Amino acid sequence: MARTAGPGGEASAGQGGEASAGQGGERPARSPEEERRRQRERRIAAYRGAERVLARPGFLGTLRERLALLDGAQDLYDLDESSDIYGNGVVEALEEKVAGLLGKEAAAFFPTGTMAQQVALRCWAGRTGDPTVALHALAHPEVHERNAFSQVSGLRPVRVTSEPRQPTADEVRDFEEPFGTLMLELPLRDAGFVLPSWEELCEVVEAARERDAVVHFDGARLWETTVHFGRPLDEIAGLADSVYVSFYKSLDGFGGAALVGPKTLVDEAKAWRHRYGGMAFQQFPTVLSALAGLERELPRLPDYVRHARVVAAALREGFAAAGVPWTRVHPGEPHTHDFQVWLPYDAGVLGKTAIRQAEETGTLLFAHAWDRGGPDLAFTEVYVRAAGLEWTADDVKAAVTEFVARLPGAGG
Repeated sequence: MARTAGPGGEASAGQGGEASAGQGGERPARSPEEERRRQRERRIAAYRGAERVLARPGFLGTLRERLALLDGAQDLYDLDESSDIYGNGVVEALEEKVAGLLGKEAAAFFPTGTMAQQVALRCWAGRTGDPTVALHALAHPEVHERNAFSQVSGLRPVRVTSEPRQPTADEVRDFEEPFGTLMLELPLRDAGFVLPSWEELCEVVEAARERDAVVHFDGARLWETTVHFGRPLDEIAGLADSVYVSFYKSLDGFGGAALVGPKTLVDEAKAWRHRYGGMAFQQFPTVLSALAGLERELPRLPDYVRHARVVAAALREGFAAAGVPWTRVHPGEPHTHDFQVWLPYDAGVLGKTAIRQAEETGTLLFAHAWDRGGPDLAFTEVYVRAAGLEWTADDVKAAVTEFVARLPGAGG
């Protein structure tokens, strides 16, 4: 399953519209890349012009809007303190806060999650003597990082499973070759933001321990998992030897990530951070935005998750009432505030219909690109954030009715 791009991300191949034939003096046919670019621009314009959306991720805002995230920064950190220089000051304050939230001894701030995880896993490889990392075939490093583990860090990824779900304890316990580290992406985005149950997660971790492997959580969106697991963040993170978290995916910061774990590991990771070029001279804007996200967004995430379940149920009921022959909301009850919707139509048709609805009604029900899932089958991601809390179930169903009415053959 290919990941669906966000409103500002690269559209999938199925998202592009038909190009002109370029005959009889007509303009030349656009290349697929040009068509995707134009469709992406139109989708972003529709998103920005829409009065109603389920989420307004900050990264699509203007520079002025993004800088407004730092309004009130004086309440987050003493702005009369000296600025950070190579990771001290406000950076250390963020590291201490995150380590406390996740119940770990120490934390290291990184400019990117890709760097943070490579560093963590190569440190564990040195300690275990085994560069093999067991992970899901849909895990972010396998799908979206251009083989960085093997090409950059000398790691050897092996795939525990390719099924669109989390690995099971039996799969970990019975895997046919040794591995030094088990990496679990929580939630697993490309499978539909799915999580195991708490009991299943504990069993998977125990299975890795039985094999003398360490456990690392790719917790880019770990912040969103407390409702599903019914546990606080520190208890969830406490299952793993190390955890990576992102500051922009859930918390709407400018960027950045943190690696948390034992102090000895984090100290070693900071040395490798320097070697990887991650020791930036000053990082206070990004760090302040992370502190803002922890203060303002983190407490709201449980509300987003609970409301995503309302939205998901209303989508399913709305499409059934509109007579769409087959619809799937996955997971049926979202595990986080993000989930997938699958419909039996061409991805390009669905993408154009979503944009048309926004342009004609001011309501953008599906803000993300649609990806091809098979012949006349496509899926998209739905995010629910603060803007989505304003939607009732009836609002969602009404938007579904308007969307279906604009599909080809619906007579809309």
